[in-house]
Amino acid sequence: MPKKNATRGPVSTFIHHHYRHFNAAALIDAADAYSAHIDAGGHMMISMAGAMSTAELGLSLAEMIRQDKVHLISCTGANLEEDVFNLVAHDFYVRVPDYRTLSTEQEVELLNRHLNRVTDTCIPEGEAMRRIEAAMLEVWMKADREGQRFFPHEFLYQVLLSGKYEEHYQIDPKNSWMLAAAEKNLPIIVPGWEDATLGNMYAAAVIRGDVKNVHTVRTGIEYMTWLADFYTERTRKHSLGMFQIGGGIAGDFPICVVPMLHQDLQRENVPLWGYFCQISDSTTSYGSYSGAVPNEKITWGKLGGDTPRFIVESDATIVAPLIFASVLGW
Repeated sequence: MPKKNATRGPVSTFIHHHYRHFNAAALIDAADAYSAHIDAGGHMMISMAGAMSTAELGLSLAEMIRQDKVHLISCTGANLEEDVFNLVAHDFYVRVPDYRTLSTEQEVELLNRHLNRVTDTCIPEGEAMRRIEAAMLEVWMKADREGQRFFPHEFLYQVLLSGKYEEHYQIDPKNSWMLAAAEKNLPIIVPGWEDATLGNMYAAAVIRGDVKNVHTVRTGIEYMTWLADFYTERTRKHSLGMFQIGGGIAGDFPICVVPMLHQDLQRENVPLWGYFCQISDSTTSYGSYSGAVPNEKITWGKLGGDTPRFIVESDATIVAPLIFASVLGW
C-alpha cells in the first residue's frame, strides 16, 4: 500500500474516504496497489479497448505518461488514431446526449452530415479523419519510396513530432495522450491495427498503388516479437504490471507474451506479470475474454497465484480517471 503520508489532492481524498465497499472498494484497492507497484520500482503497461480516446481519457492519461506512471501501452488502432482526431478536430465534434432515442432517420441524417457516431459523440469525417489521412499518406508514401518500414504508432509519432500540424490543434496539447507518448517515445503496441479507420485508409492506399509494399506498415506478428524482447529485457530489473481497460485484443494480445515465452519458446526464469487490474462492464459468462475474471488467467500461465489482481466491474470512463487521479495524487 502507498505510504500513509502520501500527498492526496481533493479527488484522492474524496474517493479514499467514501469508496469503501463493493466496486468502489475494488477501485481503491486497485489504485493503491498500482501506486505500491510503481513505488517499489515496478513498471506498468496500460491496455485500452473501447473508445477511450474519444471519451477523452487523455485528460488524465497524458499526465500519467508525463509522470512516468506508464511504461508501455497496448491499444486498438481506434484508440491510437482517435486521440489524434480529437487533437486536430475537437471543435467540430458533435455531442448527441439523447442518442438512445435517435430514430433511423436521424441516424441517416448524421451519416449525410459525415458525422460518425460513437455513443453520444460524433467524429467529423472531413475535419478529423480526412485531415489525418492526408498527413499519414505523406509519411507512408515517403517510407515506401525509401524502402523503410515502421509500426503504426511510429508513423503517427512522425506526424506529431514534425510540428507541421500544430496549427490545427483544437485542444490544449497537454491533454493529448498520444502527443505525451510521442514526446517520451513511449513504446506502444497496436494489435489488429488493420481494424481501424487508418487501417482501412492504408488498405485503400495499397489498392490505389500509392503504397507499393503492403509491409511498409509493420505487422502484428512483428509487434509480438518486439514485445517478447521488450518483456524479457524489462523484467530483468523491473516487475511489469498490466492495467487493462476493457477486454478484446488490446488486452489479450500482450498478456499472452508470457505463456508464449514459457510454453512456445521454453524459456526459463521469465517472471509472470507482477500486477493485474481489469476494468470491465462485461457480464462474466459464456466464455467471453472481456468478462473473464482474473483468476482464469492463472490457468493459462499469464498470472501467478500470488499476483496482485483486481477487477472493477463498472464503466471505464468513470473508473479509469479516478484510479489515475489516485495514482497522481490529484
